[in-house]
Amino acid sequence: MNDPTQTTDSGRHASPAGVPHDHARPGLAESGLNLKPSGRLHAPTSRLDQDAIGTVGITTVDDPVFTCRTVDVYYGSKHALKNVSIDIGKRQVLAMIGPSGCGKSTFLRCLNRMNDTIVGARVTGSIQLDGSDIHDRRQDVAQLRARVGMVFQKPNPFPKSIYDNVAYGPRLHGLARGRAELDEIVCSSLQRAGLWDEVKDRLHQLGTGLSGGQQQRLCIARTIAIQPGVILMDEPCSALDPIATARIEDLIDELRESFAIVIVTHSMQQAARVSQRTAYLHLGSLVEVGDTDRLFTNPRHKLTEDYITGRFG
Repeated sequence: MNDPTQTTDSGRHASPAGVPHDHARPGLAESGLNLKPSGRLHAPTSRLDQDAIGTVGITTVDDPVFTCRTVDVYYGSKHALKNVSIDIGKRQVLAMIGPSGCGKSTFLRCLNRMNDTIVGARVTGSIQLDGSDIHDRRQDVAQLRARVGMVFQKPNPFPKSIYDNVAYGPRLHGLARGRAELDEIVCSSLQRAGLWDEVKDRLHQLGTGLSGGQQQRLCIARTIAIQPGVILMDEPCSALDPIATARIEDLIDELRESFAIVIVTHSMQQAARVSQRTAYLHLGSLVEVGDTDRLFTNPRHKLTEDYITGRFG
């Protein structure tokens, strides 16, 4: 493990060359990533290795929207997430990285209680949204999911018109008092999702007729139409081509001015481009969390270093 001295993990992500994110997309060299495999290793799997993992870095932030403490998740007898404590900051993007099966998506599903829908799933520990326990008996799960929106790996527009896809949530939650107000919500949501100019003349055509990248932006518009405080994104670009991916990444950077965003990604380049903080998970444990620039250029835990340099994955 490298020097464990803690530093402040906050502020806007910029390229190491000093060029603000808004004006340059860092490449591999600029983002401090070295993905060339060198002496590729298998991830440690022994019980001794698992038990030895502890979190390196500052897990708290000054203005959290989510406060998670000692969170464990079990799927039957499988211990999927182990003693995870982390804050999610307002107007920040937190990227979750790590090998497949390490608990990234499991953690994401904890934040809007989607694990409730999985038979045998059990969550322990404390998860607070704006200071309120999301597992409180008085918590309306539908209202929680309205406050914590979700964008999935594969675009999933409803088999409805583009307009009705975006209007669905506001209608369901009574956010519009009339057609004019609903029209305004649909228009502004599509504009914020960067889709309005492409669909304004075909709002009443099926959303499923759009391209893959457009469908994903439609799903983002549908999410932000209900005015959530947090947006969860589970590999939102994995099914998209590079051009559509770039548009979604630019959109994420714009949206984080208004929302807290947590993104799960297998692309470390993407994490470096879009996030201010990055968390690395391994075998269900939170190994390291910190400022994105620092974590990718100077990881402090050997497991983090081995993963981002391609020694195992």
